[in-house]
Amino acid sequence: MYIYHIVLPEIWETVKNEPLYRHESLASEGFIHCSYEDQLSGVIDRYYADAKNLVILTIDPDLMATRLVAEPSTGGEIYPHIYGPLNMSAVIKSELWETKS
Repeated sequence: MYIYHIVLPEIWETVKNEPLYRHESLASEGFIHCSYEDQLSGVIDRYYADAKNLVILTIDPDLMATRLVAEPSTGGEIYPHIYGPLNMSAVIKSELWETKS
C-alpha cells in the first residue's frame, strides 16, 4: 500500500533532485506527515485550501530507508508518519494537483 505526501510546487522544484527530502515538520515535530489515498482530499481541504496547486508524492514504503509509523493524528484518525528524512528513491510518482481555489 502506497502512502502520499503533499508538497507545494515551489518547494518540490528545489528538492526533487536531492537524495533526501526533509520537510520542515521533521525539525518541528520529528516526522514527515503523510496520508493514505482516501485521506488526501480531506487533508487538502483542511490544510491547503488556499493553495492554487500542489504536488502529490506517491511513496512506496517498501523502498523507504526510514521508519514509518501509522499512528493517531487529526481527530484520532490513523495517518502514516515518516520518522526521518525520506530517501527520494522511495518516491515513485509526483503529480500536480490543481485545487479548487
